Amino acid sequence: MCGIVGYVGSRQAVPILMDGLRRLEYRGYDSAGIAAVSGAAIERRRAQGKLSQLDALLEASPLKGTLAVGHTRWATHGKPSEENAHPHTDCTKSLVVIHNGIIENYLELKEKLVAAGHKFESETDTEVVVHLIEEKLRASGKHAKPDFNDPLLFEAVRQALNDVRGAYALAVLWAKAPGTIIAAKTSSPLVIGLGTGETFLGSDVPAFLDHTRKAVFLDDGEMAVLKAGGASFFTLAGRKVEKPVQTIAWNRSMAEKGGHKHFMIKEIYEQPESCEDSMRGRLFPLRDGVLQRETGLSPDVLKGLRQIYLVACGTAHHACMIGRYWIEDLADVPAQVEIASEFRYRQHVLGPKDLVVAVSQSGETADTLAAVRCAKEKGAKVFAVCNSVGSAITRAADYNLYTHCGPECGVASTKAFIGQLTGLVLFAVHAGVARGALKESQAREIIDDLVRIPGRIRAALKLEPRIIEIAKALHKKSNFLYIARHLNFPIAMEGALKLKEISYIHAEGYAAGELKHGPIALVDGEIPVMVIATRSRVQEKLASNVMEVRARGGQCIILASEGDKIDAGKNDFVLRLPAMDELLSPLVNVVPLQLLAYHIAVLRGCDVDQPRNLAKSVTVE
Repeated sequence: MCGIVGYVGSRQAVPILMDGLRRLEYRGYDSAGIAAVSGAAIERRRAQGKLSQLDALLEASPLKGTLAVGHTRWATHGKPSEENAHPHTDCTKSLVVIHNGIIENYLELKEKLVAAGHKFESETDTEVVVHLIEEKLRASGKHAKPDFNDPLLFEAVRQALNDVRGAYALAVLWAKAPGTIIAAKTSSPLVIGLGTGETFLGSDVPAFLDHTRKAVFLDDGEMAVLKAGGASFFTLAGRKVEKPVQTIAWNRSMAEKGGHKHFMIKEIYEQPESCEDSMRGRLFPLRDGVLQRETGLSPDVLKGLRQIYLVACGTAHHACMIGRYWIEDLADVPAQVEIASEFRYRQHVLGPKDLVVAVSQSGETADTLAAVRCAKEKGAKVFAVCNSVGSAITRAADYNLYTHCGPECGVASTKAFIGQLTGLVLFAVHAGVARGALKESQAREIIDDLVRIPGRIRAALKLEPRIIEIAKALHKKSNFLYIARHLNFPIAMEGALKLKEISYIHAEGYAAGELKHGPIALVDGEIPVMVIATRSRVQEKLASNVMEVRARGGQCIILASEGDKIDAGKNDFVLRLPAMDELLSPLVNVVPLQLLAYHIAVLRGCDVDQPRNLAKSVTVE
């Protein structure tokens, strides 16, 4: 998730774009850059680090022009650095591109472009796009005119994008087409702002909200030609389309949150995209493919593993607990889950045949980093699942699998958790195939189910009106129990953690089979019990747990599958999710629990995005 801005008009562009980038810095802050058309050339300024670094560079070396694009980066391909910062340019230095998304077939395209003589200066997937457009322009360059090349640029971008697979929102400048920005999108957001004698571009509305409230939202597979006098819209096939102009009623704070009241609820609703982006480009090939190409982890290392340790803290620890089920079931290798803060103080029997999987959203979690260093000292290899390129944990790890969730602003983790689960199940599937524990036909069935998960998450989000009703009925309660079995036991713990974190209600998650071994003593008419009873091998056991709670006057909130018969009491609440196989159900079942915690916290007047005593990244022990 990166921030994109663009401007064409009569004013100096750089101050406008820098203000827009500040509004979008929540989308990325590893590096930033601006490119402007100056006379017959394009000039760039780029800097590693937060936007203040680019600010200082522009103060020392100003950039003039009324046509410009800017970018603030959240690294996916290539470490944060000036070389990897956008905008990227072609071999002639007359063409630039900024991009948000992931180009899945960039390696294949890069090989062809290098063979054709193109020189690459970065590690990014984005740079292939600008060279690909350059290649298309070469074929038609003999028709270039001094001051009118909009059709040539439009056609070159359109043809280049027909060769691209993946997600993108991008903007293109060409020195030989002054006064024009070409934009396009598929799967990543892009919006056009229409002013008087000036036109704006942004990956989100806050980029230009101070200048205009008239906006056009591009749909997937659409392009736009931006000029000072307005914008024209086309399909990737080149057909012109008419787009509705919307008037934005949000204030700036609401716009940064996508119209939502809090970042947390915005990020809950971004989870289908987080899942899609974290699996994008990683589904095939299954054998000797994705893990080695992307992380360097070879099939030989996977085949020789003796044991896997999963280490993490908080929500990431719950992701590891689910990952353990997947790894043992699909890859047939023993796995242990460790709280990172405890792992480092135990005497471990670790060696070169052991793999430590470290999971962290920020990559800076002090306890997890200490566990990684401990593992390496004992000779084990480390595989990191992380959302932050170039972070301390990823630098220390031997292998890195990045989730592509973008920055998570809410302190209580939601979309990062979905990204971690997606990364862990992909690791388990690929490891299973590499080790011979999983047939390719079986792996393909799991992947077929995985690609349906974003749609099922969207179905879970539609339960929000009913969840608000439940929250209104229960938000004054002082204690909650969450129970589940097998793969969803960690989801019970995660649901309880979310409620504790943001509403300050005492809540505990238990394996349902443990209910009779102590927690049932708490059950009365004042303690609601969340029961995760979606379709599974242990569904009948959970039905018995519901009866045990009800017999003691307890009230249940039952998470069930569509079509399943549920014996609900008159005081119980039932939420139904799409029926699906148990294996991937945690990715969907967590969503109603997040929504319930959120709405209870809102009703209690809590600071949802910045709960008391908590920080987003725990960088001290």
